[in-house]
Amino acid sequence: MSHEQPSTHGEHEASSERRSTPSPRIYVASLADYNAGRLHGVWLDADRDPAELQADIRAMLAAAPEPGAEEYAIHDYEGFGEARIDEHDSLELVSRIARGIAAHGPAFAAWAHIQVGDETALDRFEEAYLGHYESEQAYAEQLIDDLGYQQLLDNSVPDSLRPYARIDTEALARDMQLDGDLHFCPADDGGIWIFDGRV
Repeated sequence: MSHEQPSTHGEHEASSERRSTPSPRIYVASLADYNAGRLHGVWLDADRDPAELQADIRAMLAAAPEPGAEEYAIHDYEGFGEARIDEHDSLELVSRIARGIAAHGPAFAAWAHIQVGDETALDRFEEAYLGHYESEQAYAEQLIDDLGYQQLLDNSVPDSLRPYARIDTEALARDMQLDGDLHFCPADDGGIWIFDGRV
């Protein structure tokens, strides 16, 4: 099913989401120390260049109590919202997700979660993001209004029948999701983020 999309981006702009988003961080630990029963690691702001992260990790390993510490793993993370970080994810991937969250807010984390395994999809966030809405039905109602269908219906149906003539926006939203046209993801505040599934 093919549909035009509303011209706006929902009820909240991305800038307001950015202001409330904590900086994504990772906790990187020395594996040599971990295997020796010792905890040695460092929390790092992740929304930086991978080379900067690598330099901080090298410094952490150089200061490790366990001799010959060369390997590391990501043992914890915070501020990544819906996105999941695995202990051996590349610093390039971690950096891309973190910088996306810093730039676009928690909706980017939801997009990264939906597109897990497809790193190239991260670059398509701005094209895919349709906005934040109260519900799937609220999105469908705005879509119908933006396309002028509600006005067309109101102009075509006699006043006596207008209370009985309506577009089933709940079914429309459900069908668009089932057809793969849309991705709905629960937002932090109880609403939803909506993404174009055809991007």
